[in-house]
Amino acid sequence: MTSLALAGARIFDGDVWHDGHALLIENGKVSGIVAESALAPGQAVRNASGTMIVPGFIDLQVNGGGGIMLDGNSGVAGIEAICRAHAMFGTTGLLPTLITDTPEATAAAVAAGIEAARIGVPGFLGLHLEGPHLSTARKGAHDPALIRPMRDADLAKLVAARRHFQVLMTTLAPENVTPEQVSKLAAGGVKVSLGHSDTDCKTALAYVQAGASLVTHLFNAMSPLGHREPGLVGAALESGALWVGLIADGVHVDPVAIRAALKAKTGPARIFAVTDAMSTIGTDMASFTLNGRTIHRQDGRLTLDDGTLAGADIDMVSTVAYLHRTVGLSLDEALRMASLYPAEAVGIGGFKGRLGTGKDADFVELTDALTVASTWIGGEAVHEASSD
Repeated sequence: MTSLALAGARIFDGDVWHDGHALLIENGKVSGIVAESALAPGQAVRNASGTMIVPGFIDLQVNGGGGIMLDGNSGVAGIEAICRAHAMFGTTGLLPTLITDTPEATAAAVAAGIEAARIGVPGFLGLHLEGPHLSTARKGAHDPALIRPMRDADLAKLVAARRHFQVLMTTLAPENVTPEQVSKLAAGGVKVSLGHSDTDCKTALAYVQAGASLVTHLFNAMSPLGHREPGLVGAALESGALWVGLIADGVHVDPVAIRAALKAKTGPARIFAVTDAMSTIGTDMASFTLNGRTIHRQDGRLTLDDGTLAGADIDMVSTVAYLHRTVGLSLDEALRMASLYPAEAVGIGGFKGRLGTGKDADFVELTDALTVASTWIGGEAVHEASSD
C-alpha cells in the first residue's frame, strides 16, 4: 500500500480552496484532504510549498501533440506521445481526436486506441472521431472528398468500439446523419456531439431529443447566431442538455463572444474548454502535413495555404490563463472549465474533475504564474518541470 501527502500548497478541490491542508493519495486515489497538523507521524510528505494543487485538466478534443497527429499510422506509440506532450501542460485525461479520414485510417486509429486502453496508457480516456459524417458547407480544414453520410456499418462499428473505451465520442452533422442513427449511437453509449454543420436551431434541438449531448467548438464550423435563425449556436446556448466545447486561444473566438456565450448558456449543462490542439504542442515545429496539405504555424495560428484555421496551437494551462486573465473569469471557474465540466460532459465526473475522497489522484501543481510545476496521473508524477 503506497501513501503520500502533498503539503504546503493551496488546494482547490473543484469547489473550494483549502489552506493549511494536505492532499492524501493512496493507491492511485485521493484518500482525503486533511489539516497538515493532523498528518500521522511517519507519513511520507512531499513539500509542495509555493504552489496550487488543482484537479487535472481534461481535454475532449486533441488532434495531436509532441510532433504526432492521430491518424491511421500513429499506433499506440503515437497515442502515448500525444498524452505525454499534453501532460507537460497539466492535462491528465484526454481524447485523441481523429479528423475526417478514410475508413481504413479510421479503423487503424480505433484499433490503436483499443490497444492503448488495454495497456492503460496514462492520460488516455478514449477517442473522439471528428467526422467523417459532417457538412461539406462547414468542413473547415476537413477534406471534403472524405466527408460522407453515415451508413449502418459505420454505426455498428462505433457501437462495437465503445465497449473498449471509457469514452467514445463522435462529432457529426445532421446533414449526414439521421435522428434514428443518433438514437442508436446514444443507446450504445457513444457520446454524440453536433458540429461542422449549417443546421437550423429547430433541427439541432430535435437531434438533442434523439440523443446528442454535446456541441463541438462553439462558433467555429457552424453558421453565426442569427436573430431570425439562431442555428447550432442558438441551440447550444438554449438547450440545458447540451455540453458545449469552446476553443479559448484568442484566435478562434473573440473574448467578447466568449463572455456573451457564458452569460447566455442555459444549464445544467455548461460550456467547457477544449484545445483542438495539433501536433505542434510541445515542439518548435513551423509546419506539418494534414491529409496531404501543409499546415502553417505562425503567431499562435495554424492555417492552410488559403488562411483557413486548421486546429489550434494552444495547451490547456495556457487556455486556463487566457480564460482567467483575458476573458476575466475567476480562477476557480477557469479551472472548472478545464477539468470538472469536461468530465461531467462525458459522464466521468464521478471519479475525475474533482479532488475528493475516492476520486482518481489526477492533479496538477501550478505556480502563481499559472505554469505547470508537476502533473500527476493515478497518484504518480508523470511530469516534473524541475527535471526538464
